[in-house]
Amino acid sequence: MHQIIIDGYNVIRQTVPYLALADRGDLDQARDALIGDVAALATKETKVTVVFDGYSNPTSLGEPQNQIGVTVIFSPHGRSADSVIEKLSHQARDRGDTVEVITSDATIQWTVMSGTVMRKSSREFAEEMREDFHEWQKDNRQHSMRSSLDDRLSPEALAALEKLNESGT
Repeated sequence: MHQIIIDGYNVIRQTVPYLALADRGDLDQARDALIGDVAALATKETKVTVVFDGYSNPTSLGEPQNQIGVTVIFSPHGRSADSVIEKLSHQARDRGDTVEVITSDATIQWTVMSGTVMRKSSREFAEEMREDFHEWQKDNRQHSMRSSLDDRLSPEALAALEKLNESGT
């Protein structure tokens, strides 16, 4: 199993589209946008977890929630997201999983890196996501240009449409 553990607020503070939302005072939308973007990375072989800091929120219990295939955790009141990320990465490493921790936080970087735990900066991660998105758009445009409605309809459906067109209905 491959695990990607993302320091949510760190990525939001380091990545222009999310930062712009947060700066406008819409942190909920910034979190939702990040979760939506990383959901594409979650597969049967790859588990994606986004950890947000709930340290100063007295109602935060630290319970994982599943949102569109992504595990989302707000650290429990009194604990930092860093401590949750460290714990998750060590548990995954101990299970033999490969782990990629996405953060630009130097403390977490030094704490989690060892064995099968790798680190990628928030900026590197955001750039890779942006490149992947542009590749997807390019491939999608090329596929759309090559594919007409006639190419996607069954021969029976085409015949029925032609018959309707001939009858003037």
